[in-house]
Formats: sequence, structure tokens, C-alpha cells
Amino acid sequence: MNKYGVGMYGGKFMPFHKGHYYCLKTAINECEIVHLIMFYGGVQEKNIIKSNKEGYLSVEERIKCIKKIIKNYDNVYLSLIDVSSLVKEDGSEDWDAETPLVREVVGEKLDAVYSSELSYDDYFKRAYPEAIHRVVDYKRIMYPISGTKIRNMKNKKEREKWII
Repeated sequence: MNKYGVGMYGGKFMPFHKGHYYCLKTAINECEIVHLIMFYGGVQEKNIIKSNKEGYLSVEERIKCIKKIIKNYDNVYLSLIDVSSLVKEDGSEDWDAETPLVREVVGEKLDAVYSSELSYDDYFKRAYPEAIHRVVDYKRIMYPISGTKIRNMKNKKEREKWII
């Protein structure tokens, strides 16, 4: 019996790595339905791609990777949300403007929102007040990695150890 009905896990997944997969598997094991949302086209993503010309960061490669991972799970639904036009006056990404787009995908009833970031708590409480924020491995004990660390790795073999 699953703890939650509908769960959501979202991110840019630049790249989708073992830490992301661990969080996703937690959601899969706890929820009847998991909406995996990949946000793309945002300001931060554009800046990352400018400074990292690696092909694994392209939208197409990330989608391909994620589809390969979720094909064995019948309770995971991938959705893509283009956030390129959702920019605040200061140039940062407008998460509050993303919320209605997420609601279009997941509906009005959301039981759990997954992340590995404690700092997302205030936003999730505001955006999805009905949902519990499930923070998974925020200390990065299971998988001591981040997308930033992977992107900064010069050694391709070292980088590939972390990417799914």
C-alpha cells in the first residue's frame, strides 16, 4: 500500500544523475502516481549550456535518458514544461508563474512533492499547500553529488560514474 496517491518530482535534470534517480525511486515506492516534470528553457539552463557545451545537457538527451529510466515503471508520467518566458524583472526564474503549469499536469490534488533541497520548502508550502514536501537525502549521503559538481568534472569517466 502506497503512502501517497499523487506525487510530483521536478527539475532541470542537467544531467539526470544517480541522486535524481534515488529521489525518483523514493517517490515511485511511496506514490500510486508520480509526475516527473522536466523544466526546460529557463535562464539558468541557458547560462549552463553556454558554459558547458557537452551534449548530455541538451533537452533531447535529457528526455532520452529519462525515458530510458522510467520505461520500467507504469506509475511514472513524464511531462515537459517550457519556462523560457517565465522570467522575473531581475532576470531570475519565476517559480510562482510555473505553478499553474504544473497544476495543468498534476491536477489540483497533489499529495507529495519530492526534492533533495530543504530550501524549497517555503515555495512548496505556498504552491502546493495540500502536499507534504518529501525531502530525500538532502545531506547527499546516499549519493554525494549534484548536477553542478558533475558539470564541473573535467574527467569524462568520472562524470559518467554519476550519470544514469
